[in-house]
Amino acid sequence: MKNRFVKSHGLGNDYIVFDSDNITFPINVKNAKTICDVHYGIGSDGLLLRVPSKTSYFKVRMFNPDGNEFEKSGNGLRILSKYLYDYGFAKSKSFTIETDGGIVHTKIIKVDNGKAKIIKIDMGKAKFASNKIPVNINKKECINEPLIINNNDFTINCVSMGNPHCIIIRKKIDVDEIKKYGSLIENHKIFPNRINVQFVVLKNKSTAEILIWERGVGFTNASGSSSCAVAAVLKKLNYIDNCITIKMPGGSLDIEVDNNYNITMTGEVQQIAEGHLSQELVELLNCNYD
Repeated sequence: MKNRFVKSHGLGNDYIVFDSDNITFPINVKNAKTICDVHYGIGSDGLLLRVPSKTSYFKVRMFNPDGNEFEKSGNGLRILSKYLYDYGFAKSKSFTIETDGGIVHTKIIKVDNGKAKIIKIDMGKAKFASNKIPVNINKKECINEPLIINNNDFTINCVSMGNPHCIIIRKKIDVDEIKKYGSLIENHKIFPNRINVQFVVLKNKSTAEILIWERGVGFTNASGSSSCAVAAVLKKLNYIDNCITIKMPGGSLDIEVDNNYNITMTGEVQQIAEGHLSQELVELLNCNYD
């Protein structure tokens, strides 16, 4: 049946998955925004589109609910990996996925009743070079740098996981604070491509709690790439060794960081629903052009 979708979540961070071979409408900014809208579409934190790859087993395009395409998502990659395994696209428990943020390696760690449950993703190497993130400052790296917003002082640490992240370490974290300042930091002029924001409190050398403001999304319950970015910065600052559990409102992820800042992420994924779009919605989507 054409125009089928699967909706799954990783720790409360939900994505809709489509296969480019199965849809009869274009995926563009307007259509991604419509599909992700809870009133006019299915409703989700983002959209994943499986497309052909010339360099890996699979390739994915990723869209935020504002319709804009982005580079990489840890939760999105675990969700896509579950989809690929559960629906028979992947013929083994290990495979590669091409993203705009680089090629990642995925491994199905636990299967329950024939469905992938716990998935490990090799997220690649964290990059701290300011021009690679990018951050517009006159320093090679943006570590422990001051940022003033509305007369409030923040100390920021920036890193790329194939997408940009700004980590702010606090003695305590507050949902109201990240909701107040998240968008202001995301859209600050020193971040030409905008940026994901994480407020972090380090509990001990093996545990941290974080709150997340996701670029193009807003406050979100969980983020895989955010967890990896936080672990990379904590390792950079010598606050942790190689393994850490990152706790978020939606749940926890286990992150490993080696001494060269290569990062793997392990966590659970669950399917929410599957179905197909109505003909009425498909007709509307075919009228939407960028």
